[in-house]
Amino acid sequence: MVKNSKNLNELTTEELGRLFPVEIHDFSDEWVNIFQSEKRLISESFLQPEIVSIDHIGSTAVPGLKAKPIVDILLQISEKMNIDKLKNTFISLGYNINYRPTMPSPHLTFVKGYSTQGFLGQAFHVHIRFKGSWDEIKFRDYLITNKVTAIQYEALKIELAKKHRYNRELYTESKTDFIRKVMAVIAEHDSPNHQKI
Repeated sequence: MVKNSKNLNELTTEELGRLFPVEIHDFSDEWVNIFQSEKRLISESFLQPEIVSIDHIGSTAVPGLKAKPIVDILLQISEKMNIDKLKNTFISLGYNINYRPTMPSPHLTFVKGYSTQGFLGQAFHVHIRFKGSWDEIKFRDYLITNKVTAIQYEALKIELAKKHRYNRELYTESKTDFIRKVMAVIAEHDSPNHQKI
């Protein structure tokens, strides 16, 4: 157990891994309801022109797919959004800021459900992006309509969760090749030169 003298941002990768091990759960219909509830909370916290869309992404958005019980949300914002207001609003909703300099602008993710004692209620990750055509949505939709690929992805996640139970970063990185291959298939299918039968 990690001492209370640290906050989450001060914990090492090893400490975070011990506090929040990778665990794959059976799919739950409740994940959709949990998303809808959080979507309403977020929507009601901003003016309509500030938000482009709020999408449920990740494995909890794919019916029947086993997943970490963390609800991932992609929040696309308009250029009219005041970023300081965005941060302050999410903090008021119980979220912590996770700066992501390697991710698309505005380089922000907000997380909720984490404490220095471990998970605290339902965990959420809200990924902030400006309006665009994002791979997370395409990947989700592909898994929903391609059950064989979804089963392969599930098997990979179960294997990696056993191998990297206490290293969330390595677990995530180890899925990258599979996701890239799927995205290449999607890109080929979406190509103007792709012949539909």
